[in-house]
Amino acid sequence: MWIADRWKDYELIDCGGGEKLERWGSELLVRPDPQAIWNTPRTHRGWKRNDGHYLRSKTGGGHWEKNSLPASWQIRYGDLTFKVGPMNFKHTGLFPEQAANWDWAQRQIRQAGRQVSVLNLFAYTGGATVACAAAGAKVCHVDAAKGMVAWAKENARLSGLEAAPVRWLVDDCTKFVEREIRRGHRYDAIIMDPPSYGRGTGGEVWKLEENLYPFLELTAQVLSDEPLFVLVNSYTTGLAPSVLTYLLETVFSKRFGGHTESGELGLPVTESGLVLPCGATGRWQAK
Repeated sequence: MWIADRWKDYELIDCGGGEKLERWGSELLVRPDPQAIWNTPRTHRGWKRNDGHYLRSKTGGGHWEKNSLPASWQIRYGDLTFKVGPMNFKHTGLFPEQAANWDWAQRQIRQAGRQVSVLNLFAYTGGATVACAAAGAKVCHVDAAKGMVAWAKENARLSGLEAAPVRWLVDDCTKFVEREIRRGHRYDAIIMDPPSYGRGTGGEVWKLEENLYPFLELTAQVLSDEPLFVLVNSYTTGLAPSVLTYLLETVFSKRFGGHTESGELGLPVTESGLVLPCGATGRWQAK
């Protein structure tokens, strides 16, 4: 398991009963978490006296109860600054466990000893984009949601990276990669966090179980002659990390050599000393 344990502005205080208690800067939030199926004594005051609580509805969806929660605020991770705030379906605009992947990607870029170009697909609010740009990479950031790309630009600005070499694109990821293949554009590294289910800008349906393998085969065609890495993250329930190993080995190792490691991401829990699992990641490296 890869644990994001270097946060100062974020803390997973406690979890259980299908929820987690978190500190985002100075704000205390209670949000649902499907992995936290155990019951623990809720002794921390934040369970009852929090700034925001996302409540699930029995009929689907849910809503925030905002006791004293601002519309948005900022948190820092090392030299990076991110805007966070209450969004639809429990989200805040940032997945703190991804810091483990940001650290890893930054190490690969800095150790490469050359200018690295990164393609970040399904790039959301740009955590990986900002991290790679801060490490000196050129980044192409692609997401189908205009609002998420605008949020990612704001995160770059907050991190002092508004002048960094980043292309910001609102586009369907599959169609974009197909066009890049025709244009002959290549990248040294690819990062992706594809959804379990989604629709593209033209109504295209994405189902991870059906589309991920052919999409990986497609993206292999935009890797450069000196590829550095491919990182695939997934929050799809039931998808084992070993599946990502099999996919990456089948698509990339057979073509480029290298090796793959896969595992769960995790967040340390202050109250219990244990680690909450938070999705699966596969990391392919050319060397």
